[in-house]
Amino acid sequence: MARRSVQYVCQSCGALSAKWAGKCEACGSWNTLVEETGGGPLAAPGPKLAKGRVLDLQPLAGSSEDAPRTPTGISELDRVTGGGFVRGSAVLIGGDPGIGKSTLLIQAAASVAEGGRPVVYISGEEAVGQVRLRAARLGLSEAAVLLASETRIEDILATVGAERPPAVLVIDSIQTMWTDAVESSPGTVTQIRATAQALIRFAKTTGTTVILVGHVTKDGQIAGPRVVEHMVDAVLYFEGDGAHRFRILRAVKNRFGPTDEIGVFEMSGSGLIEVPNPSALFLGDRDAASPGAAVFAGMEGTRPLLVEMQALVAPSPLGTPRRAVVGWDSNRLSMVLAVLDAHCGLKLGGHDIYLNVAGGLRIIEPAADLAAAAALVSSLSQAPLSPDTVLFGEVSLSGAVRSVAHAPARLREARKLGFSTALAPAGNRDEAADPEGIRIDPIESLASLVARIAAAAKRPDQA
Repeated sequence: MARRSVQYVCQSCGALSAKWAGKCEACGSWNTLVEETGGGPLAAPGPKLAKGRVLDLQPLAGSSEDAPRTPTGISELDRVTGGGFVRGSAVLIGGDPGIGKSTLLIQAAASVAEGGRPVVYISGEEAVGQVRLRAARLGLSEAAVLLASETRIEDILATVGAERPPAVLVIDSIQTMWTDAVESSPGTVTQIRATAQALIRFAKTTGTTVILVGHVTKDGQIAGPRVVEHMVDAVLYFEGDGAHRFRILRAVKNRFGPTDEIGVFEMSGSGLIEVPNPSALFLGDRDAASPGAAVFAGMEGTRPLLVEMQALVAPSPLGTPRRAVVGWDSNRLSMVLAVLDAHCGLKLGGHDIYLNVAGGLRIIEPAADLAAAAALVSSLSQAPLSPDTVLFGEVSLSGAVRSVAHAPARLREARKLGFSTALAPAGNRDEAADPEGIRIDPIESLASLVARIAAAAKRPDQA
């Protein structure tokens, strides 16, 4: 009888080890090595290799056509994917539990089915009756979506491949799937990789768009081996939390479209509602007369977006003051604080500092430096900023304010929402010159911004 091979697989990164250890040498995670037996995709190749076939090589030059797409009927989802789901592609969608992944996919499946395309929804976590209850709550009971509750990948592929393959196949979720090809429990690295590979192979051979739902870890990353993210064609993250009604769908990988677009949804009792003008909603509840608030004119892909950045600076009774950031990079906050200390004379080392992006949005572009600095200075000096002013600009380590891209689009969005003045880098003044638009007040250095806010704070006392 042949001896069964034993190996240990890291559940975080998928690295292999011949013996067990408390720490994975590849990724440094503790207690993640799990024993797995049998062959499967990880088994060593045998001594004899099958003879391969000669491939038909094609020249690089030649005509190219856009990949055929299946529109979902949900404009925000189509924006993120680049115009709809590409036929024969594999899409991985991740997000926190309860964020709305299944709700979004049921709505998208129903919309695609209304266009006359066959759609199959496979749930590995819920029974068919539970999926029907959710569809009834969303008002989608009459949609021509075929349902099944199954986790064995061989049965799923045999079912969807028996007749005409569907246009869209939804798998909820990939962590619950398992295959007979490997001997390990569902949810392990080996099972996730093997089942994902089988589904992707089905998508490429039949032209079906396969959508995989993935769980996330405590760090917000999709659980399982990162190799699955490399195998699929697109990776989408659904962001948000229960404290806010907004949900952000962000593409972090897309072989057939942009990776810097976002889709904005609002969670309601009847499901997810598209938000075509998120700037108006993000600024709808702001208190313009309160110090420590600045309106940032940002860009998410090709979409201009106005959000409110809120700051609170208060003397700290602690030996080590607190620094809390929500929705922005904490490293950039530390850099802005260092520039304010070194070049503007503001001593913030003994203050607790809290910075928040209103609405639950996460900002990643450096153009928010100027708005964050203005909110900090406004809170420190208790001087409210002008309610009809927006800000954008990147702050350098020397204290200079550098120009940013897409200034005309930022200003058009600000003008559309009623703003009349923009504090922007001096380098963007000529680029975005518009005599009929809002007035651009150039800011060349962070020190000039601090002086401007300090002067506004003294005017009431002088009066």
